[in-house]
Parts: sequence; C-alpha cells; structure tokens
Amino acid sequence: MAQLALTASRRWAGAPHALRIAVIYLCARAVTTAFLVVAATQSTSLSRFGVQPGLADFVLGWDAQWYWSVADFGYPATLPLTDTGEIAENTWAFMPIYAYAAKAVGLPFGSWGLGAFLISFVAGYLACLVLHRLLRAHIGRSAATWAVVFFASGPVAAMFQVGYAETLFLLLLFLALDAVAQRRYARLYLLVPLLAFTRPGVLAFALFLGLHGILRWYRRRDDPLPAAHVVHIVAAGALATLCGFAWQVIAGIATGDHGAYLATELAWRRHWILGGVDGFIPFEGWIQASQFWFGEWGLPQSWGPIALAILVVASGGALIYSRHVRALGSDIRLWSASYLLYLLAVFFPQSSTFRLLLPISPLWGAVAVPRSRVWRICVLVACLIGQWTWIHFVYALGSTYWQVP
Repeated sequence: MAQLALTASRRWAGAPHALRIAVIYLCARAVTTAFLVVAATQSTSLSRFGVQPGLADFVLGWDAQWYWSVADFGYPATLPLTDTGEIAENTWAFMPIYAYAAKAVGLPFGSWGLGAFLISFVAGYLACLVLHRLLRAHIGRSAATWAVVFFASGPVAAMFQVGYAETLFLLLLFLALDAVAQRRYARLYLLVPLLAFTRPGVLAFALFLGLHGILRWYRRRDDPLPAAHVVHIVAAGALATLCGFAWQVIAGIATGDHGAYLATELAWRRHWILGGVDGFIPFEGWIQASQFWFGEWGLPQSWGPIALAILVVASGGALIYSRHVRALGSDIRLWSASYLLYLLAVFFPQSSTFRLLLPISPLWGAVAVPRSRVWRICVLVACLIGQWTWIHFVYALGSTYWQVP
C-alpha cells in the first residue's frame, strides 16, 4: 500500500501542470455542483428560485438574468424610470462582451444559459492555468498549486458555474498581469479593451500600470527600462483610462443622457440608502455603508467610519509589510492595492462584496506560502465551508436585502 501511494505521488508530481490543474479544477467543480444540488433541495418558496430548482435555474440566476437580457434585447435607448421619476435598474450596468459571447457559444445549442455556463466553466480553468504561471515564479510550483486549489474552491467558487462575467474577466485580468510580468506590453492593446467591456474594473488596471511604470523608473539602474517599454506602459495606461470611461460615453450618446451609466449604477444603491442618492461622490459609498451596517448590527453608527479607517490601514499594512504578501512580487501587490483603492472609490459594500474581491485572487498565493500541510488543509476546509455558506444562504436561498450575490 505504501509503495502504491509513493508511486501515485511520483506520477502526480511528474504529470504536466496543465493536467494536474485540470484534475484540481474538476474536483472543485464537482464539490460546487454537489453544494448546488443540496442547496436546491433545501430551497423554499421564499427564495427567488422557488422550490427545488434545477442546476440550469442556478446558472440563470441573479445577474445572469441581466446579461441574458442584454443578449436578447440589447440596451434601452430610453432609460426606464421608477414610480418616483428616478432612473430604474437597467442593462446599462452590464457590459456586453460576456452577454454576446454566451449568445454566440450557446447558439448551436439553442440556449444562452448553456453558452454562459460553458464560457464561465472553461474560462475558470484557463484562469487557474494563468494564475499558476503568474505565481510560480515567485513562490514555487507547490505553493502556486495550492493557491490554485484555494482559488478554485473559494467561498464564491460558484462563479465558475453560473452566468456571471467574473471568470471571463479574471482570465483576461490574469493574462494582462502576466503580460506585464513578462514585459510583453504589446499584448495589453488587445486585453485592455476586452477587460473594459467585460465588467467594470479597468480603471484600476490603469492605476496599476501607472504605479508599475513609476516603480520600473525608480529601479531602472538594476532593472533596465528601454524606451520602448516606457512608450508601451504610457500608451497602455492611456488606453485603459480611455476604455474605463468609454462605456459612460457610449451610454450617454445612446440614451441622450450624459449621466445615464452612473445613474443606472446608483439605482442599486438606492435600495440601501434611506432618502435616496443625489449623485456619485468618490469614496462616499464606503462611508455610507459603514454607518448603515453598524446601525443594522445595533452598534453606534459613528463607529462605522472609524472601523473603515482601521480596515483601510490594516489592508495597506498587509500589502506593504506582510512577509507572505511580499513574496508575491511587486506587481501583484501594486495590482491589489490599485483594485482595492478602486473599490473604495466607487463601491457601496454589501453582500456582493465577496464576489467583487475576486480580482485580487492572486493574493491566494500569500495564503499558500506557509508549507505546513495542516495549515493548507485547514485553509481548504475554511474555503469549502465559506463556499457552502455562500451558495446556501446567499445564492440559492436569497430572499432579502443582504442576500444579493
């Protein structure tokens, strides 16, 4: 028995990393499927899915309905209004690439949902491959593999199997980060527009490129900075900035309302803020949310901004000083800081916060750095517990304001 185990271990270690990651990914997807099936049996009439929904119902749940609507009906030329005359939720909040790609892939099967599932599923596997490549140069093959395990099994791993644009965005993001790491900046001219029209977040990438360029300039004596690289970094950063604002311009031209996109995004925030939302002010969302949630938890609302300040300082300190995070290299740390700052500027934190943190998934590498097998198994167990909790209480049984995935 010991000899068989040793032989199996050697074969596993010697297998191509693409095959090993495929096995890890498929096992993770089997677990997620089991969680979804069990959650379906426990669904009640209070859930938006009704009693005992099928897996296809889960694929088409929540935001998938909006992407499906984009694919079938496009975007409204006239913004819908609420009974009080405010701009209502509508499809301008959802980018087009995933919606139409799912329609194209699903066309031979006559099912947008199947196309959406296939894109999410395949993009998830490819994202795992690129994540492994992105991390292994810094933390080694074993730790990079464990980071992929955590990523594929994480609390919101259901995204790999439902009609959300997250996994396609992650694949494009990891490819873009890898292009920067490999100094293949020309690839960004294709990847940046694809990122921008898959889901919001490319402005964070523009900030990252700026910080990356500054760091390379600072280190130019030890790490030569050719003029061609300077041109590419500046041009790609400018392209990312332009693309980051392009959807707002497109929505404004199509609807005749220059504030159409921001007003559409704020339509969701009105569900949380009593008295409504007057307009978008950077960083206001987190301050409002900190007060809102502390009030909901029965704590003084004045504590909310204090807790927020502590959270921001702690996050920044971890990115700067944590030994395990520093092991990931400067680019992953700069990207994580850029994206977190972007979220702080534009987002109103609520139950979908965990999903919106997926773009900093390369930080799983820091969690995987400790070599203790007990530690890694405990992290995996925590991931699976978090995943079941998210699928059961947020996605499948969602019926109230704090259950929005």
